[in-house]
Amino acid sequence: MINDQIRAFVAGNRRGVLTTFRRNGAAQMSIVTCGPYRDGVAFTTTEDRAKLRNLRRDPRCSLMVSQIDWRRYTVFQGLAEILSVDNTEPAAFKQALREVYRTAAGQDHPNWEEYHQAMLEQRRSVVIVVPDQVYGGNMS
Repeated sequence: MINDQIRAFVAGNRRGVLTTFRRNGAAQMSIVTCGPYRDGVAFTTTEDRAKLRNLRRDPRCSLMVSQIDWRRYTVFQGLAEILSVDNTEPAAFKQALREVYRTAAGQDHPNWEEYHQAMLEQRRSVVIVVPDQVYGGNMS
């Protein structure tokens, strides 16, 4: 669903605003650092965050990725796929954390073993917003 133009836009603009739904149906927004990953856009978050609790209960979400001046943006509307130590094989989870870091940071981490240990201690999960609809404003 993500074409090369959209993938390049997200890779160059890593700031996003995620919208999830609270238990009462109200929108809850969070700022995330994200990047293109597989068939969607991904970021990591800790277990104690409202966004993750909301997504575990209701995976519907929207993620707007924007340039810093807000003039160009792309919105991904779809479902969140959550990878964690509880539902992902350890080597695959470690690889997912590494790839999401690379795409969200735009570079390698200086110490991958230290990074992986910190991710486990922080109880981080990988969230992939897999869109069923993508739209945007003036991405070129």
